[in-house]
Amino acid sequence: MRQNPSFTLADIAEIRRVIEANPWATIVSDGSEGLVASHYAVLLDDDRDDLTIVAHVGRPDDLIHGLGERELLVAFQGPHGYISPGWYGDVQAVPTWNYTAVHLAGVPEILSPEENLQVLDRLVDRFEGRMPDPRGMWERPNDPAFVHRLAAGTVGFRLTPTRVVAKRKLSQNKPVETIETVIGELDGDGPFANPALAAEMRRAQDARTNAAGRNAAS
Repeated sequence: MRQNPSFTLADIAEIRRVIEANPWATIVSDGSEGLVASHYAVLLDDDRDDLTIVAHVGRPDDLIHGLGERELLVAFQGPHGYISPGWYGDVQAVPTWNYTAVHLAGVPEILSPEENLQVLDRLVDRFEGRMPDPRGMWERPNDPAFVHRLAAGTVGFRLTPTRVVAKRKLSQNKPVETIETVIGELDGDGPFANPALAAEMRRAQDARTNAAGRNAAS
């Protein structure tokens, strides 16, 4: 992902927020037969406060990706959507696409079976916990033999990235009035309404406003 200073996302807490809110990631590596991509749910490592992530792949994806042997790219896609040039007013403009994305790259560490089981347990709890009657991985009718048999078909990994590219392209290069108009359109009921993207733009705009206020006060 090409970086642009106007759209750089460098705040670790914000990058963690994007990962936490968008756990369905694309995992890419340069395999023995060329580029290969897989899709899995990914979690931040509970024991770290950096950008270390944990996840698993199903066998034989571990062999296809050369897991633990070569660099892995893990891409997270946040809210994104179409931006009409008509929202800019009577000025020269073309359509664009606003988005938030995070790319983490590095050589992953393979987890032990015990660690992998803990990650799988966390993964189930993370999503099943939202259900009105959550059903954990170890709850009946599952039994330990069933859980261990399924876990054996997966390989867990931990990735502490050595390269991070995070981008928040949310019309920051436009005048404040234009940004507010775009947010209003995304929050509306038009064909390209996108409340999640509007909220992301509002968050970025508030951060810019607060930063400008701090700079003016210093």
